[in-house]
Amino acid sequence: MSTPAHTSQRSLITAIGAVTGVMVVILHWLGRTPWCQCGGFSPWSWEIYSQHNSQHLIDPYSFTHVLHGFVFFGALWPLRHRLEERTRMMTACVIEAAWEILENSPMIIERYREATISLDYYGDSIANSVSDLLACLLGYVIASKVRWYYSVVIFVAVELALLLTIRDSLLLNVIMLV
Repeated sequence: MSTPAHTSQRSLITAIGAVTGVMVVILHWLGRTPWCQCGGFSPWSWEIYSQHNSQHLIDPYSFTHVLHGFVFFGALWPLRHRLEERTRMMTACVIEAAWEILENSPMIIERYREATISLDYYGDSIANSVSDLLACLLGYVIASKVRWYYSVVIFVAVELALLLTIRDSLLLNVIMLV
C-alpha cells in the first residue's frame, strides 16, 4: 500500500518524465543529434574548445545548469505560501526544459557563436540537454536542503571555479548572451 508521500513522489517523477519527453521530442524536431557525432560513449567531456562540448552527458557547463536550479529555487521561494513545493519544482523543470529548447534554436545558437567564446557551438545533443535538465533539478534540490547563505557560497564558488578553469561561467554567459 502506497503512502500519500510516496504517491506524490511518484507523480512528481512521472511529471518530470513527461516534461523531459516533450523536450526530447521538440529537440529531435529541431534537428538535435541524440549523442555526440564522434560515436564515442564517454559520459563526459571536459574539452570546451572541441566538437565534444555540450555533446556528452556531463561537461563543465553542467555546473551552470546546477546553478540554474539554485536560481529557480530562490526565485520561486517567495511563492512558497501560495504554491506547493512540488508545483515550484515542476515550474523550475518546465522553465529549464523551455530554456533547453530555446538554447538549441537557430537564433540562440547563432547568438552564442557571435557573442560568446563558443565559436564552434552548434547546439547541444539531446542527451546533454536531458542531463542539463537533471542538473538543474539537482541544483534545485540542493538549494532546497541548505540554508540560503550556503546556496550563495556554493553559487559563488562554482562561478569562480568555472572562471578559473574554463574562463566562462553562468554570469558571463548571461551577460554575453544578452
